[in-house]
Amino acid sequence: MEGMPTAQLHDTMDDVATLEDGRRVRGDVSRRAVMERAVNLASVEGLDGLSIGALAAESAMSKGGIVALFGTKEQLQLATVEAARQLFTETVITPALAAPAGLTRLRTLVEAWLDYSERRVFQGGCFFAAATAEMGTKPGPVRDAVAAAMDDWRDFVAGAVQRAIDAGDLSATVDPDQLAFEIIALLDGANAASVLRDTVEPYSRARSAISRLLP
Repeated sequence: MEGMPTAQLHDTMDDVATLEDGRRVRGDVSRRAVMERAVNLASVEGLDGLSIGALAAESAMSKGGIVALFGTKEQLQLATVEAARQLFTETVITPALAAPAGLTRLRTLVEAWLDYSERRVFQGGCFFAAATAEMGTKPGPVRDAVAAAMDDWRDFVAGAVQRAIDAGDLSATVDPDQLAFEIIALLDGANAASVLRDTVEPYSRARSAISRLLP
């Protein structure tokens, strides 16, 4: 751009920046739209079933377009786990954090999870319950990402239990890790039974069982 007047140079640079910003926005929109398809497809077909070709067919994009957005199949799988994690956080964790710390927050957390599974936020039920069963025997970055998400979930539930103990809502003799394990087991059991039988009845049973754990 040698010899170009300063004002014209600035205008040209602004035009280039605007063009790049527009491309970035369009790329972000495309990525979000594809990820919505990806998390639902993976919740039904599994992360291994989430191929670039399958997602291209599902999202009406070309394989080249999917590759441009995500790269390899493994990168697509990792992006899908992260997108599912963000949606889980928005749907389950955020409502719980809005409730007062203690038994109220713990009950809100349980109800938010049951509602998340029952409403089929992910088409195939709880994304992470399915991913845990699928990836548990398959070492690698994808399993590590799923395990990290599940570890954070377990720690969050145990932390909510501990805050209920600190508030005096639960006995000091309660083991936070044990109670968190029992609550999560009941939630996962309800999800699995509901998906398999196509009925909401297991959620009522889970609520009843968890209510006996939380006085």
